[in-house]
Amino acid sequence: MDIIVKGRRTSVSDKFRQHVENKLDRLSKWERKGMSVDVEVSQERNPKLADVRERVELTIHSDGPVIRSEAASADRHGALDLAVDKIEARLRKSADRRKVHRGNHTPVSVAAATANLPGDLPSSTPTTAEAPPAQRSGDEEINGVELDGRFSDEFVELDTQGETPVIVREKYHRAKPMSIDQALMEMELVGHDFYLFHDEVKDAPSVVYRRKGFNYGVLRLVD
Repeated sequence: MDIIVKGRRTSVSDKFRQHVENKLDRLSKWERKGMSVDVEVSQERNPKLADVRERVELTIHSDGPVIRSEAASADRHGALDLAVDKIEARLRKSADRRKVHRGNHTPVSVAAATANLPGDLPSSTPTTAEAPPAQRSGDEEINGVELDGRFSDEFVELDTQGETPVIVREKYHRAKPMSIDQALMEMELVGHDFYLFHDEVKDAPSVVYRRKGFNYGVLRLVD
């Protein structure tokens, strides 16, 4: 299992990198082919948010769906612990769902399969939905942006005027057609309230999103 640790707006010591590797060793029992974990550590500079100043984001890539979690705490060790707990719960749910699909049992509903998945803290910056499953092999360009196998995640600085909102992250993804049920499951695995995908039945760009309780909605683009 490959582990990549990086800092955003903060440095990451060798001691903490080693701590991350030791902590993520508990995920090895869920290891799948080509599995890697991206660990991003960031720091909130607003003194009013001191109790959540350290944020840790974990993203697992493999030959299956992207699985993600994030957590914030007063220190990065605490944030890492919370993020690992969340992502392990999602790995367990993903493994349980694969067991059902391999057998002759009735597939579990999205609501039942994701009932106990822990949620994430809302991000302080706008983000887009994670990508549909794909292997991280081969390079490609979209609108002049090189994709390292599956996706490109770039932080950009844009000029603003007055109170105009600032876009600070751009993502480019390959879109593999999938069912609504699969899109809902992958939305839960990345901990988002929405998920952008290509509907294999309607053959159209679509978004599933979470409503109250275990109700969901679907948005589609039409000409």
